[in-house]
Amino acid sequence: MPSTTQPPLADPVPIPPPKPFVSRLRHPSSRKTIYDRNLSRTQTTPTSLPAFAYLFNTLITHHHSQSGSVSEIETRLNRAGYPIGIKLLDLLLYRQQTATQRPAQRPTRILELLQFVHTTLWRALFNRTADALEQSTSKKNEYMIVDNEPVVNTYISIPREMSQLNCAAFIAGVIEGLCDAAGFAMEGVTAHWAHEQGVKAEEGAVVNEEMWPGKTIFLLRFGEGSVQRDDAIKAGGGG
Repeated sequence: MPSTTQPPLADPVPIPPPKPFVSRLRHPSSRKTIYDRNLSRTQTTPTSLPAFAYLFNTLITHHHSQSGSVSEIETRLNRAGYPIGIKLLDLLLYRQQTATQRPAQRPTRILELLQFVHTTLWRALFNRTADALEQSTSKKNEYMIVDNEPVVNTYISIPREMSQLNCAAFIAGVIEGLCDAAGFAMEGVTAHWAHEQGVKAEEGAVVNEEMWPGKTIFLLRFGEGSVQRDDAIKAGGGG
């Protein structure tokens, strides 16, 4: 049989070593970033409102270009705020523990959670408390947090054909994320203009549109499991 001779192998080409990774992240002159800050130290200077408004407007423009309806824009803004709320719960509880030198307790009752959102969360985000906290008169699982002038809507100009759009849906997502992280299953958190007829009837109050044209109501709808657990704690003498 004829012999099959393999041709000699060529010399292997050496693989050059990878270039060292060079970060393109810009650092300030102090060479410190936000990750070098102390978590227990709260902000000493307010964030520039025009800078925030510019970034938030870019976020809205992006989601507007990807959406086909007002409800879809609000859903996208809600999803953008949701992971922030999840992270904020642990951060705010850690700061409470550091400030009081006592273990921070997670809210275990719906009312405790609502007060946490109304005061602690609002102060961390807006340096003030929310303007009102109310319970629905018709549904046991619905509560409302009122903000007379949400900062996220300060520089937002909404065209007439999209008048139902409330960009505070981003904050509604933050609230929903914090509630879920605390162990309270939510049916949803939505943002509504106070002059909307449905919300106005629920609120049971006259809205002064001239004084607070951007007044927003955040409607929190707790899941049935959260309501049942709250009733069980109350029945067991938990408050």
